[in-house]
Amino acid sequence: MTTDSNATENRITYNTQGHVCLVGLNRANKRNAFDSHMIGQLSDAMTRYEQDDNLRCALIFAHGDHFTAGLDLVELQDKLNDGVFEFNDDQIDPWGIGGKLRTKPVVVAVKGTCFTVAIELMLNSDVVIASDNCNFAQMEVQRGIMPFGGATVRFVAAAGWQKAMPYLLTGKAFDAQTADRLNLVSEVVANGTEYERALTLAQEICKAAPLGVRGALSSAQDASRNGAATALANIHSYLPPLFHSEDAKEGVMAMVERREADFKGR
Repeated sequence: MTTDSNATENRITYNTQGHVCLVGLNRANKRNAFDSHMIGQLSDAMTRYEQDDNLRCALIFAHGDHFTAGLDLVELQDKLNDGVFEFNDDQIDPWGIGGKLRTKPVVVAVKGTCFTVAIELMLNSDVVIASDNCNFAQMEVQRGIMPFGGATVRFVAAAGWQKAMPYLLTGKAFDAQTADRLNLVSEVVANGTEYERALTLAQEICKAAPLGVRGALSSAQDASRNGAATALANIHSYLPPLFHSEDAKEGVMAMVERREADFKGR
């Protein structure tokens, strides 16, 4: 494992373990509430992950007992109109609204309090492992604002209109089992095991062919953003470079030789 030497001083920690990028929410004394510094540092971490060719999957997790209590509205109140949630074409927006579209997968492990932007981080990820002690709420309407990190689109897409609207329009809380029924999480596990389960899945993703993983993710993103017809029309464009890659040859040889493939991302 390699570690950022300034990790303990940051709102976000950044470590690597093999091909996995470990990104930790590190403001536990404030239940990991997002202030402007934490938002910027999370974008920096995800951009760094995207640019590192050795890293194949990111795992976002939380230090402390809670994933995040949402936005630090006291700190952010005077900054919401100052571009704190705006990202340029070279930056990864952790909520996938603007900025550069990420090309590599993200797994999220959540526990305890998971309010507002927590749910929207989950909805913009690819795999979500939730502790059975989670307490969720998309409560922006109870604070005089509305969700603006993707929930108005992705929550509805995941759960369906009639299932999503009672939570979006009231801000009422719900538990991990309800989140599972609403298709907001991939799995619910016993409290305290969510990180290890998420890490196992991230490592499994890293064992798959990186170019194939990126192609599958890109096609799914295409469908989500542009619709099924567009994604289906584009799907064959991924195939020539994949079929001619070294990894495709390695995949065939591994099958013939009945061994685990060793993919290089080439």
